[in-house]
Amino acid sequence: MSANSRLTVAVHVLTWMVLDRQGGNEVATSERIASSVNTNPVVIRRCLGDLRKAGLVEARRGTGAGWVVTREPETVTLLDVYEALDEGGVFGMHNSEPNQSCPVGFGIRPTLRHVYDGVEDTMRKQLAGTTIADVLRDVLAQERAKSQAE
Repeated sequence: MSANSRLTVAVHVLTWMVLDRQGGNEVATSERIASSVNTNPVVIRRCLGDLRKAGLVEARRGTGAGWVVTREPETVTLLDVYEALDEGGVFGMHNSEPNQSCPVGFGIRPTLRHVYDGVEDTMRKQLAGTTIADVLRDVLAQERAKSQAE
């Protein structure tokens, strides 16, 4: 099993778009964003579609078509991004009902639900305390540190 990277990609997309806007580009194309993420533009367009439904980005049509961030980066939390993706929780339960005549099968879901709810609450608090502006600031600090080390 591999970790779900949708949140990471979505945060990368928004952070890149904010930096691109600060560089003087009003709109961003999925092709340019995909170059930074190192993925196919189709993946980026799917991500942008989720972010658009949540009101975090919008598409511009016509001349100069592309995508724009609709909110200031200081007001977009990672929780906003997580909720835009409708991930349905950090951990899922079994795909099928466990054997209810087995003591473990009977008790595993309520037991793990309690644990997972605690994890979800902690994660949501952490995500709510971090904005896209925070991410961009830290990303740029990493770049400066790399440049100074060279």
